[in-house]
Amino acid sequence: MTSQDFAGRTALVTGASRGIGLGIARELLARGASVTITARKPDQLAAAAESLGAPDRVLAVAGNAGSAEDRHEAVSRTVERFGGLDVLVNNTGINPVFGSLMEADLDAVRKIFDVNVVAALGFVQLAWKAWMERHGGAVVNIASVGGLRSTGVIGAYGASKAALIRLTAELAWQLGPKVRVNAVAPAVVRTKFAEALYTGREEEAASAYPMKRLGTPEDVAHLVAFLASEQASWITGETVLVDGGSLATGTAG
Repeated sequence: MTSQDFAGRTALVTGASRGIGLGIARELLARGASVTITARKPDQLAAAAESLGAPDRVLAVAGNAGSAEDRHEAVSRTVERFGGLDVLVNNTGINPVFGSLMEADLDAVRKIFDVNVVAALGFVQLAWKAWMERHGGAVVNIASVGGLRSTGVIGAYGASKAALIRLTAELAWQLGPKVRVNAVAPAVVRTKFAEALYTGREEEAASAYPMKRLGTPEDVAHLVAFLASEQASWITGETVLVDGGSLATGTAG
């Protein structure tokens, strides 16, 4: 039986029309939270909201995480609809650059950092000013094992996630004790976003992991829910691996 430890609390999950973000929203909803989900594409977002059920506790706000106006709308509508904002999950991430950094388009690299790092900070600023400064809360940033070890193929993405990990620690220092800020660092999770890393070779990719399988959105969602809950009330500034043991092997997974 799923606990109801988020009953009466409100969460905002970005990049939540599918994959990890949708899995996190579903987990928090099942544990009693009211949940706002955001993503760029209105049709996909509406379908995701419908799949979650519980329309009285789900709000879908379409928007681009890289847009200050869209971030503000997501936060303000959350507080207006549910009366608060207790948990922020920064899940939105992009990775349009693959391969050698020597050939990387710098405008694309800037966009990666803008969406993966700057937008996350923007959401935290808004959540803090709208609710958390007065009432407290928890922030969980979705980082990556690519932010902890070089991969050779997703360098710009990994560098952005390393920056997000560093940002997590800095925010924990600045926002405590009112707000706890943590990150999770998944390895390859079976989602559309990560398809290029395992399509046609999933068994081979999974063989490098001690757990001999790729991750699932649920694996990440369970950890996020723990870090956002009162069970983790003395944990802040941490980045927790959820990687099937990949970094234990000395590889990035």
